[in-house]
Amino acid sequence: MEKYDDNEDWSALSPEEKKRRLYLKQKELLDTFRATNAISQSQYDRSLRDMKAKMGMEEQ
Repeated sequence: MEKYDDNEDWSALSPEEKKRRLYLKQKELLDTFRATNAISQSQYDRSLRDMKAKMGMEEQ
């Protein structure tokens, strides 16, 4: 899986690329919550599904 890079200059990115990077950043946080058992698998699945739908992201 591709990781979000905090050091990247977003000013040169297209709006679509910014949206994709934001999705990756949010998914990475969600993955961390799941890995540390801060959320259940069903919460993770529901949150990921909802995030994909709201951001218009297909299978990433």
